[in-house]
This record gives sequence, C-alpha cells and structure tokens, in this order.
Amino acid sequence: MALTYKGRPFNASTFAKDIETAAVEQMKEQLWQRFASIRHPETGEFPTVLVLGNTIEDLHLKIEGTQSLLDHVKEQMDRDDREATIFMATDQTLKPKAFLSYSFDDGDIARRIANSLMEHGIDVWWAEWEMKAGDSLRQRIDEGLAGCTHFIVLLTPGSQKKPWVNQEMDAGLVKRIAGQARFVALRHELPASQLPALLSGMMSPEITNENFDESIRDLVNDIHGISRKPPLGKAPATTQLPTTSHSKTATAIAEIFVRETKTALFGDPQKETDELAAVIGVSVEDIEDALYELGDMVTVTLNRVLPKTTLYTAFDGFFKDWSPEKDALRLAADLVNDPSMPHNTEEVAARYSWDVRRMNPALAYLMERKLIIDYRTLANDWYSFRVVATDHTRRFVKSRN
Repeated sequence: MALTYKGRPFNASTFAKDIETAAVEQMKEQLWQRFASIRHPETGEFPTVLVLGNTIEDLHLKIEGTQSLLDHVKEQMDRDDREATIFMATDQTLKPKAFLSYSFDDGDIARRIANSLMEHGIDVWWAEWEMKAGDSLRQRIDEGLAGCTHFIVLLTPGSQKKPWVNQEMDAGLVKRIAGQARFVALRHELPASQLPALLSGMMSPEITNENFDESIRDLVNDIHGISRKPPLGKAPATTQLPTTSHSKTATAIAEIFVRETKTALFGDPQKETDELAAVIGVSVEDIEDALYELGDMVTVTLNRVLPKTTLYTAFDGFFKDWSPEKDALRLAADLVNDPSMPHNTEEVAARYSWDVRRMNPALAYLMERKLIIDYRTLANDWYSFRVVATDHTRRFVKSRN
C-alpha cells in the first residue's frame, strides 16, 4: 500500500519542508507570546511585537512602543535577543513648553513675550497665569520647571540682582546640563558684556521694544527648530527619496510598487529584476542586494519580484497621503470602543471611505501583530474579509493612547 500525504503520494522533501515550516511557526508563536506579554510596571503599556523571518536561522523581532517601554523590554532580554531585534519608539514629538523666568519689575515686557510665544504655538508657564489663590509658590514653580522643554530667563540690569530669578536660573541650568531643556538667556536693555560669567559663552538673543516683532520671530523659530538657512536646491533624482530604515535602492523599489498597486495584496503588481534596474537606474546586482534587504516584504522567483502586503504597510506612509500605522490604530480603537462598529471588512471600509488599496495595509498591520483575528481568504480583494478584535487589540489601543 503506497503511503500518501495530504491526499498525494508521499514525498519526503515536501514532508520535511512542512515539518520545518511548522517548527518555524511554533517558534514564532513562542517568541511573540514571550515579548507581547511584557508590561511596563508604571504605565501599564504592552509592546507591539512582530516576528519576522522564514527560517529558524533568520528569525528576528520588531518591537514597537514608547521609549520607556522599549527600555523595559530590553532589560528582559539577553544580549543575543537585543542584537536580533529592531526597536521602534512610538513616542510623539513633544510640543514646546517654555518656562519664563523674570523679575516682577519687568512685568510689561515679560507679558508681551509670554503672549507672543503663546500666539505662535509655544505653551508658556508664566507666574501671573499659573498662580492661584492658596497655591504653594515653590510647588507651582517646580511643576512648571519639570514640564518645560525650554527655560527662558529675561535678563535685565535689575533682574540679575533678584535672588528669586537667580534661583530659577540655577534650576534651568541643571535641566540644561541633564539634557532635559534648552536654556535661553534673553537680554533686554542689557549689553552682552554684562552677562554673568557662566552665561557669557552662550548665544544670548536680545529683545528690544523697537525690534520686538523681529526678535520674537527669531526666538519662535529657534524654539520650533526652524533653521535660518536658505533652502537647499534639488539634489540628483536618485537622492530625492525619503529617508527610511532601508537603502535608497530598496526604497526606490518600494516606491514603484506603492504607486502602481491597486489592491496592496501579494503579487500586485509583479516586476522583473532587470525592469526595476532600468527604471531606477542601477545595476541588476544592486536590485538583487536591495531585494535581499527587503526579504520579509517580497518574494523573488526566477527574477520575478512579487511584493507582499507588508511592503505597503511599511512604505505607504512615505509615498501616500495616509499611514497604515495610524489607520490601524484608528481601526483598532473603534473596534474596542464603538459597539456599533461593523465586522464585515467592506462595511468597515465604507464607514471610513477607504478603498481596498488603503484598507489592506491597515489590516495587515494589525494581523501581522496578532491584534485582530485572522480571516484571510483568496476569494476577494480584501486582505481579511472580517475585522474582529481580541484582547490584544484592547491592549494595543490602551498602550498607544
């Protein structure tokens, strides 16, 4: 009696390959469970974990979360684990918040500065706004200092002699040394030659009543990080691609697929390696190296390149008007918080006015990280025909908001 396997004559090679695939999937599941369950002891955040690789030898992790959460996860890892892991911080860029230190004798000019900074998107801690009846002066000032990204001291001939201003300057300099805040010594009717010795080597802008608007403009630009340099001219076409975590050639390949795909599904579209080389203007060897770099996002068969949906998840944000990561978070939040949220994928897409091209990378982002139930099918153009949350969806939303 002939042996059969999966309804066909037994083939040792196929059997061994399936055993290896099952072992890889089991190891992926174990790795995912090990790190997805780590929780920050203070914030309660869980990391978002993606296990990459197709063989036991090339298994590696991508872990996403706030920087403090990533630091906590690293503490749970040995050296080999850390070296085989990509860490991606999701912390939002801090909005500038300035602490304005001044002498009450200079209240009029300080008020103009505070109001102008507020008008230009800089949150200002200013005593006249922050102090309320019964407040502890020391406590309120400590709170303002603790949350500031910029410490601004208004230095005038009189303010330098005020003990309170000098104490606040000491605190501001400590934050500067610790890398927690920028220190800005703002002069008003005070020559640079009369600055305290400790500040004499610092850039100290001057603000005057006559040139107040121009001085405030420069201060605002400095705080927002707007350079006074003239804009650069156009670089060669091969260098005009956005900066990603991949080489320029790999990014150029991704752009071609991102702009041409209709569904963002596997194999849509397909390209020959020599075709990609001709379009991008590099050698076939360069294309092959870039495809090796993109190994988890493409399949290459007989010089034919088939992109996976993961490629669009990774690169859409650089070339389209949306971000699959942000779309995924919005989708996950509605699944968790909105009882009326439909589960049929087509209905979900209609709710957001997203077409299949935009919807699929968001679904892939969630499914790759095991944040929704896997309802994949080859029967239609949707990456998943249903969108159903799990407990991991809730943890994901909680940790990202």
